[in-house]
Amino acid sequence: MAGRRAGLPFILVVVFLDVLGIGLAMPVLPMLVGDYTPSRDLQSYWYGALVIVYGLMQFVCAPLLGALSDRFGRRPVILASIFGLGIHYLLLALSPSLWFMLLARVLGGITGASFSVANAYASDVTTAEGRAKSFGLIGAAFGLGFICGPMLGGILGSIDLHLPFYAAAGLSLVNGLYGAFVVPESLPPERRAAFDLRRANPFAAFLALSRHPEIGRLVVVFGLVVLAQLILQTTWVLFTHFRFGWGPRENGFALFCVGLVAAIVQGVLLARLLRWFGQVRLALLGIGLGSVAYLAYGLATQGWMMYAIIFANFVSFAAGPALQAIVSNAVGPREQGVTMGALSSLNSIMFVIAPAIGTTLLAQVSHLPPSDWRVGVAFYVCAILQAIAFFVARRHFAVQRVAAA
Repeated sequence: MAGRRAGLPFILVVVFLDVLGIGLAMPVLPMLVGDYTPSRDLQSYWYGALVIVYGLMQFVCAPLLGALSDRFGRRPVILASIFGLGIHYLLLALSPSLWFMLLARVLGGITGASFSVANAYASDVTTAEGRAKSFGLIGAAFGLGFICGPMLGGILGSIDLHLPFYAAAGLSLVNGLYGAFVVPESLPPERRAAFDLRRANPFAAFLALSRHPEIGRLVVVFGLVVLAQLILQTTWVLFTHFRFGWGPRENGFALFCVGLVAAIVQGVLLARLLRWFGQVRLALLGIGLGSVAYLAYGLATQGWMMYAIIFANFVSFAAGPALQAIVSNAVGPREQGVTMGALSSLNSIMFVIAPAIGTTLLAQVSHLPPSDWRVGVAFYVCAILQAIAFFVARRHFAVQRVAAA
């Protein structure tokens, strides 16, 4: 068991380097799109298209990668995805047009679906009781990547908008070489499942989740929470650009703060928060406070207010790992890859829906004065979605308590 546990620190490093590359591009890609478009509304629509195609490919491929990892092991799937993601960044850096960027995002979406395999890896090397902490550590690795990535991307992007993508491609190469030499396999041959294309179908993956009625409503909750988060994520840079006049550097520092808070909560405070509140109460508290934060983001009139909300909303960063742990503990070890792939597919289909909603709303208000309260309409929608998730989750846990009694 000690050898198996040793794999978790390695996969955390892999996730960190992967997210670092993604973070490098976050504050820059919307601005790069702006170089190819003549107006703010077209900038919003084209950026939305790039995000949508990325999420669509992730939706299709996440359960496929999860099922392949259940059959052939986690390691080869993760390594192939890392190298593919690096090629995607290089193509973005060299893109001569928006259509070429769109094709690069297709490749990026396919290979970027590997995070479901990373979650399955964590499930392999931890006990059921320790999975919430493991998911929290993965969340912390995400957070650490977003601490360094956006800030570095903002600095590099202020020099040249293409430079962060070259840096991200280089990091992917380093990440892949690290994984090839260091990361051990977590799924022994005797625990692997036969590959079934039906299980790799993204909709079949959702049906696999539906066989567990005890988590049925939680899938809805997870989807609503992810949808709200991704609307925020896909509109943040353009919203702050329209509202406050922020560029890559300012957004890089703001996203640095988001990553810092996420890392502290999920990597340091999560175990203590779980002891104090338990998985259920912590999930409800994080979702409820998140709804208030979204409303505050939309109403903010000064840039410093965004920083204040980020730090005040720290508990919401613990809701995701708590929800993931509840879902993961409801299924057996042979279904972890498909289950995490299904959740990742849900995340990916929300990556299709979120920019379609968020960037469309943003394009409609892009002509308004920066001080107009309607410029924050995308964040108001996030607040409503998160509030619905809170009430659905509270109802689900109340029913579960009655059934257990």
